[in-house]
Amino acid sequence: MRILMTGGTGLIGQVLIKQLLSDQDNQISVLTRSPDNATARLGSAINLITSLNQTLIDQTDIVINLAGEPIADKRWTTSQKQKICHSRWDLTGKIVELIQQSETPPHTLLSGSAVGIYGRQGNYQIDETFTQYYPEFSHEICKQWEDIALKAQSSSTRVCLLRTGIVLSTTAGALNKMLLPFKLGLGGKFASGEQVMSWIHIDDMVNAIIYLMEQKAINGAVNMTAPNAVTNQVFSETLAKQLSRPCIFTTPSFVLKLIFGEMSDLFIHGQNVVPKKLLANGFQFEYSQLNSALLDLLSD
Repeated sequence: MRILMTGGTGLIGQVLIKQLLSDQDNQISVLTRSPDNATARLGSAINLITSLNQTLIDQTDIVINLAGEPIADKRWTTSQKQKICHSRWDLTGKIVELIQQSETPPHTLLSGSAVGIYGRQGNYQIDETFTQYYPEFSHEICKQWEDIALKAQSSSTRVCLLRTGIVLSTTAGALNKMLLPFKLGLGGKFASGEQVMSWIHIDDMVNAIIYLMEQKAINGAVNMTAPNAVTNQVFSETLAKQLSRPCIFTTPSFVLKLIFGEMSDLFIHGQNVVPKKLLANGFQFEYSQLNSALLDLLSD
């Protein structure tokens, strides 16, 4: 299988590449702006490229498009918002343009998105058919990102949109950032704690991507979340219990808004997302419950 990946040095990309390399028939090319950094993270078995071209797309079976400026690393200034959006939109647009022009296009494009497309939704359970989006920045990013990717859909190319939840890993991402304060006994809920966190273990995330690569009947939006979302309070209490620490502190909404500005919406609000399409098509989660997911991750 000839695979082209963007975002290969990110949290999901690194684990996915390691898994894909276990099959010697896979040939992986990774788009990168820093070949030295990519080699250090991914090893020498990867074909590193610094730009896209028609020949490369013509010779690719599957494109996995995961690139994008991290959404929660910096305060959402006007310039940072533009960087977050265009790091996704522009690259995806270039990929789609080359696929449209190809005489032998990839048969599959798996393109990134996030549960943020739904916007804040309270506790209402959401599957892929839900369209009553709440209009806010996270929705704007993902909606445009998805609309661009879907332009690659044709009788020759299948498009899946990876609506990803909070990916749990101890090497990077949200859980990694939460570990230190919780280990120090300073962890606790955000705001009311009632906002729902739709999460997924990194291993299930990677296995679900590989499953989508193989299941050619699946297309369109796919919720990449575990079947059992939890509230922020339950998440905090479960994490604290796993670490044998108390969970007594609360970070009020006004404090989050002072620190993070508009980006605090990510912590104060949430979505209760279920992976209906994955489950209906037979994908089996190894970690469907938060407790078992955290137990596995924190015992490494």
